Amino acid sequence: MRRRRFLGSAAGFIAAWPAMAQQSGRTARIGRLSPLSESSETPMIDGLRAGLRELGWIEGRNLTLDLRFADGDLDKLPALAAELVALQVDVIVAGSNPGALAAKRATGRIPVVFVTTGDPVEGGLVSSLGRPGGNLTGITALGGELTAKRLELLKESFGLRRIAVLTNPGSPYTAEFSARKDAAGRALGIELTTIEVREAADLAAALDGIGVKAGGVLVLADIMFISQRRKIVELVASSRIPAIYPDRAFVDVGGLMFYGAALPDMYRHAAVYVDKILQGAKPSDLPIEQPTKFGLTVNLKTAAALGLTIPPTLLARADEVIE
Repeated sequence: MRRRRFLGSAAGFIAAWPAMAQQSGRTARIGRLSPLSESSETPMIDGLRAGLRELGWIEGRNLTLDLRFADGDLDKLPALAAELVALQVDVIVAGSNPGALAAKRATGRIPVVFVTTGDPVEGGLVSSLGRPGGNLTGITALGGELTAKRLELLKESFGLRRIAVLTNPGSPYTAEFSARKDAAGRALGIELTTIEVREAADLAAALDGIGVKAGGVLVLADIMFISQRRKIVELVASSRIPAIYPDRAFVDVGGLMFYGAALPDMYRHAAVYVDKILQGAKPSDLPIEQPTKFGLTVNLKTAAALGLTIPPTLLARADEVIE
C-alpha cells in the first residue's frame, strides 16, 4: 500500500508549495467540523489558520472560517455537518473519524479534508490511502501503529508485565486496537487487560483500583476520553501507576507521557490540501498523507508526584521534558 508522508516540521512542508495562493478576488469559505469543544480545539484551529495564512488565505480579506463544535457529544455532528453544507462552504475540514464520517454522510459534493489518528480505510472514509476516491482526502497518523509504539514505551520504561487499556467500545479506534491486541501482547510479552467505558459517568468505577489489575495504563484515542482528560488523569494518578496517553492535551493537565504526532502541525499541513482544492484539485486525486515525525513528551513533575523514576534512556529519547 503506497503511503504519502509529510515532513514533521511546518517549515518543511510549507516550503514545498507556493508562498501565496493565486488570488482571483473571491472569498473562500471553509467549514471546520470538530467533535471537541472550542477551548480544546484552540491549538488545532491556530494550526489551520497559520497554514492557510502562509498560503495567502487570510480571514477578513479572502477567507471566512465557519466553526462548528460538538463539545464532545458525537450525536451533534450530523446536524453540525448539515449546517456547514447549508452554508455552501467550499471545503469542510473535519476532525477525527467520527467528524469525517459525519461530513461524508452530509455531502457527496463538497470536498472534505480530514485530520485523524484512525485508519481512514478501516474507518470507512476512503477506499485506499493512495487513491481515496470520492470527495474526501486528508491526513492520518494511523492510530494502530501508534498504539503499538505506546505500549512498547510503557512496557520498556517501567518493566511492566500487565497493562490495562482504557477503551470505548463504541469508538472506531477501539475496533482497530481489538484487531491487533493479541498480536501486540505476544510481540511485547505482556498481558493486556481491556477496560471498557462507554459513558463519562462510568470512568470512576472503571478505573477504581486499577493498580491492582495492572502495572500501567494505556488510554486509547477517543473523543470522550479527550473531553474527560482531566478526570482520567486524576483517576489514574490516584493508583500511582504510569500511564501513556494519545493526545498532548493529557500531559497539559498532569498526564505522565504522550507519544504521537503533533496535531497542530497536522492541521497546518491540512491547509495545503485545502489550498490545492481551492485552486481546483479534486480530493480523489490527493493521496492520504502521514506525518513522519512523532514526539515523546514526559512530565517529570507528575513522575515525582507519583513516586515514579523515569529511566535515563527514556529521558534521552524524549523530545520534550516538563519539569
